[in-house]
Parts: sequence; C-alpha cells; structure tokens
Amino acid sequence: MNVDYGPLTGLIGVWKGDKGLDIAPEPDGTESNPYYETITWTAIGDVTNAESQVLVALHYRQIVQRKSTDEVFHDETGYWMWDADSGVVMHSLAIPRAVTLLAGGSHTGKEEVDGTTVLEVSAGVEHEDWQIIQSPFMRDNARTTGFHHRIVVGDGRLSYSETTIVEIYGKVFEHTDQNELVRQ
Repeated sequence: MNVDYGPLTGLIGVWKGDKGLDIAPEPDGTESNPYYETITWTAIGDVTNAESQVLVALHYRQIVQRKSTDEVFHDETGYWMWDADSGVVMHSLAIPRAVTLLAGGSHTGKEEVDGTTVLEVSAGVEHEDWQIIQSPFMRDNARTTGFHHRIVVGDGRLSYSETTIVEIYGKVFEHTDQNELVRQ
C-alpha cells in the first residue's frame, strides 16, 4: 500500500549540513557554537487513532556536533506527523535533558512555493493544544516556555530555524539554532 506523506514527503532521507549556528544562554551572556549535523527521517507508515483520525508519520534522529571539538552536544529523536483531514502538521521530540514537547501547526498547501515546502510548528507551556513537558529540575532551573520550528525543504536542500524560549540564569532567553543541509 502506498502512503501519502503529504508535506512531509520531502523530508524523507538522510540530510547533512555544516553551516549550523547555535546561540545558547550562559550565566554571563551567550555562547555561539558553530556545528554540523546529520538528520535522518524514516517513513514509518500511517496510524489510526480512535478509529477516526489517520496520521502519517516519519521518525527522525538528529545528531549535532560542535565544529570546534567534534563532540556531540545535541541528540534528538521524535516524529513528524501529518493529519491530512485537518491540515495539521505535528512534531514530537525528546532530548536527553528531560524535556519533551508536542508542537503543531496548520499546513494548507499555500506554504508550498516554487517547489519548496514550508513546515512551521509551535508549542508553549501555556498553550491549550501544543505543550512542553519537563522534569522538575529543568522546570526550576532552565524552564522551557516556548518553542517554534520552521523548515523549508525542496530541490535537495533543507534549511531550518528553531527558537526555544528558556527561563535561565534569572532571565528569559531566546535559544536559537539554524542550519542548511543537503540530501545525501
């Protein structure tokens, strides 16, 4: 059976990029980390929820390494899902800092221009539908309150920007990541 992955179709495969820049909070300001990464999206088929909602899903794993040391500083796994009936794209993720989230956004097809697809999802601790869950330690010391992720994919190229709002070191900080990748 063929599965229609809709706006997720262009993500499937292995992507590599070496133009990444992570701007992270530090007690006395910010830290800039140039990085390279590999993201692998694997098609896993469709699932039916409560005999009425059909989702198609991709599993992914993202491994990010600092250019300065080649050390892995971010390892993330999760799913991108598409509900064609409602026009909703969802992104669930987990990172080994005891933080998980489910972000969502609408996708009408108007986001597809010149052979590219744009996917945008958001989540927040106060959002009714798209939420962030974190351990008590993270909630009390590095609380994530918001998340926004934008991907543009097409013609063998992928770029993304991601902003995570974190309350840390007595301030609210916009932790950002961005990169450009190519299909392998």
